[in-house]
Amino acid sequence: MEQVRSFVAIELPEGLKEELVGLSERLKSSGHSGVRWVDPRGIHLTLKFLGDVAVDQLDDITAALTEATREISTFRLEVGGLGVFPNPRRVRVAWVGVSGETDKLQQLQQRVESSMAVLGFAVESRGFTPHLTLARVRDQVSPEERQRFGQVIESTNFKARHDIEVNTVYLMRSQLTRQGAIYSSISSVSLDRN
Repeated sequence: MEQVRSFVAIELPEGLKEELVGLSERLKSSGHSGVRWVDPRGIHLTLKFLGDVAVDQLDDITAALTEATREISTFRLEVGGLGVFPNPRRVRVAWVGVSGETDKLQQLQQRVESSMAVLGFAVESRGFTPHLTLARVRDQVSPEERQRFGQVIESTNFKARHDIEVNTVYLMRSQLTRQGAIYSSISSVSLDRN
């Protein structure tokens, strides 16, 4: 049975992606090795990572997303501020923060999580922290270099000029290649526009 590596996400507007390109270039110029940068043109706000899914299950997932998004109206999010997981001394992931109508985002994410659990997908044990991943630090990077990278992230200011209007949820495909992941939409579900 053919399988598709997939996830549920909110896509970003092109203007915001261009701003993230500029931010990434600024951060890359700090010269930190051992950092794997995410292509800003492929960044999205992930609601649920599904992993490898049988092709014949994709229609059921889309139907579940349609049900999960019922009666959730469109909303706006703002992007700005940088942070790291787990902390600035032991950086593993660098990210851009998401704010705005996060109560609606949390509700949407919880409904997506519940609808996928009904289909047999494991419930995420960590709480949902909305963010846009910019970079991941490779395992072999020294503690000192992680801390220096954390200091760069903490000292960098970023506030996007473009907001995100959330009106659609996407079931996405992730194809892993040597050049990085290639993302494409499998299906989409529109939120209630009332």
